[in-house]
Amino acid sequence: MIAFVVFGSILIFLSFSLKNSLNPLSRFTHIFKIAGFALLVVGALSSMFKQIDAGNVGVKSLYGNVEPDVLESGLHIINPLLDVTDFDIQTQNYTMSAIHDEGSKEGDDAIRVLSNDGLEVVIDLTVLYRISPELAPKIFKEIGVNYADKIVRPVTRTRIRDNAVYYDAVALYSTKRNEFQQRIFKSIETDFKERGLILEQLLIRNINLPASVKTTIESKINAEQDAQKMTFILQKEKQEAERKRVEAQGIADYQRIISTGLSDKQLQYEQIKAQKELAASPNTKIIFMNGKSSAPVILSDK
Repeated sequence: MIAFVVFGSILIFLSFSLKNSLNPLSRFTHIFKIAGFALLVVGALSSMFKQIDAGNVGVKSLYGNVEPDVLESGLHIINPLLDVTDFDIQTQNYTMSAIHDEGSKEGDDAIRVLSNDGLEVVIDLTVLYRISPELAPKIFKEIGVNYADKIVRPVTRTRIRDNAVYYDAVALYSTKRNEFQQRIFKSIETDFKERGLILEQLLIRNINLPASVKTTIESKINAEQDAQKMTFILQKEKQEAERKRVEAQGIADYQRIISTGLSDKQLQYEQIKAQKELAASPNTKIIFMNGKSSAPVILSDK
């Protein structure tokens, strides 16, 4: 659009410059003039139409003055003299990581903080945020288009350092991690809101402790696991001992019942029943029974 206006102006200037000249191109002055005016018209008409892509808004400015309303996504007819700057209102992320080429900046860009116990803790973090559409003109006027480096990065790093001093290194790594994340989310959310940004989510991707602290934590975890394993073994042995005690008590009760509950007559009756069963067996020939009383001799009927 601007190119059309520039080339059109050049052609019109040439047409007037060569009008009374002896230059061989002077015979084309009429063509230059028509072409120049045509390009000016095309350029002006083109400048009147502005396409805003989906997920963006357009911020209008005229000679440095920023207008408070924005252009929504779609095709708009505007003043050709307006300058329209696109702002992305979709969710954006800013990652600060110790791994090369993983973050928004090259190299080690992790956040190094001092904990309550004076140890250095390295934090990898991702910030998910977006621009408030109605506040895009304010951002453009007060901050500019480079709001990620001017607001998102410094505010996030500062708030994390300010809040990390309330926790010791081990707590940040384990028990207080979620609490720490919620705390820095609230403080960063407030700062972002004042500047026209909406904080959607704060993701602590990794917390690295000094090697000596890691070794201590791992040793403690291993000791706790060993203690849990020993507790399980003791419980199992206790249950087995209880099972054997119950079993022994059952045998003792059975023997007591047998020894005190059977009379001589009942034993004699059981003996007679057994003799009948043996006598009925096809393999029995002669059976001699000998007991406290005189036992009968049973002869096979075969």
